[in-house]
Amino acid sequence: MTFIHIKKSLSLLIIVCMAIWQSSAQEYLPTVYPDRITLSITAQPSTRQAISWRTDSSVSKGYAQIKAEESTADMEKGVKQVPAALHRLQVVDPAPRQDNYHQVVFEDLHPGTAYTYRVGDGTHWSEWLQFRTAEDPEASSSFSFIYLGDAQNDLKSRWSRAIRKAFQHAPDARFILHAGDLINRANTDREWGEWHQGAGFIHGMIPAVPTPGNHDHSWNDKIEKPVLDPHWPAQFLLPKNGPEGQQASVYYVDYQQVRIISLNSQVILHDAAARENQAKWLEQLLKNNTRRWTIVTMHHPIYSTAKNRDNAVLKQRFEPLFDKYGVDLVLQGHDHTYARGKGKQEDSPVYVLSVAGPKMYKSDSERWMDVSYVDTQMYQIITVDDDSLTYKAFDLNGILKDEFKLE
Repeated sequence: MTFIHIKKSLSLLIIVCMAIWQSSAQEYLPTVYPDRITLSITAQPSTRQAISWRTDSSVSKGYAQIKAEESTADMEKGVKQVPAALHRLQVVDPAPRQDNYHQVVFEDLHPGTAYTYRVGDGTHWSEWLQFRTAEDPEASSSFSFIYLGDAQNDLKSRWSRAIRKAFQHAPDARFILHAGDLINRANTDREWGEWHQGAGFIHGMIPAVPTPGNHDHSWNDKIEKPVLDPHWPAQFLLPKNGPEGQQASVYYVDYQQVRIISLNSQVILHDAAARENQAKWLEQLLKNNTRRWTIVTMHHPIYSTAKNRDNAVLKQRFEPLFDKYGVDLVLQGHDHTYARGKGKQEDSPVYVLSVAGPKMYKSDSERWMDVSYVDTQMYQIITVDDDSLTYKAFDLNGILKDEFKLE
């Protein structure tokens, strides 16, 4: 058989395999009933809570009903109904269609209070779900949150174990920080369907604090820049307090005594002007920070576990700001391993990168790591008090693999 015949045969085989995969893959089509219910962190988490959900295009009006949790079955008594804004999303996978996303921000809530809510169109309703607001910003109260590295692949079948085990371990976590690459291929709706199914009801109970990764962007050849997946602003109603033009993914939130800052490292690496805007915005944010603890999250690590993944731009422009203004902790992903270490100076932040999904890389750099693991799906629980920050990392058996305390 000639090389040309072999090449044609291989091409035909690939096409057939892709067709079989597409015909067997779950499509996650919307209906009139709400699905993909997602809580997002807000800039005022003690008094406001953002929520989004999806329906098919026949549902143009949506509502969210809410009341303080009273532990009674008389759910409709005293409920407040809030109309939703409509966000239309043009889906291209598996076939072109329009999905409707509905978005609500509950306002004037009471700090440190459990609320119950449901969403729908007035006829077709979701189940009742719960969330809890942050304590008063000046309150002296401890809380915990979950930190997850890359999800990315096999979201329904394998990543689901990580987020569900984390929830089982810390059911009262106040939010979940996702360090990028939530899916594998940007604007692939069935992967977002797996991301939601893998978590079950968790996204509707614990607010998301997501930062985007390279796989959450597509590349636009016309402008030669990365473009954020359009599912991102449809699903996540994040604080609009970032630099102009980047507010869909660059933001900060003050949660009690912690300032959490999300940077878009994919844009930093590929767009010089946007990089400088993020750096200037970050410096002002750090300079004027009055919170006890400062945490930065971004996808690409300052210090990598691979020798050929040294992100020089991040080191040169952003590491000096972290050192100068006393950032305590930097939470990252991208390298599909686990590692923890410190920067070059005594008062440098603690740098961590982790992986929650099943895609794994090898670690070939010992230059900076105090602790490292490979081929291990992990989740992390961070507990914040007025005077200390306690970090613990676990494998999916719930076995403690790493811990430290900042005071």
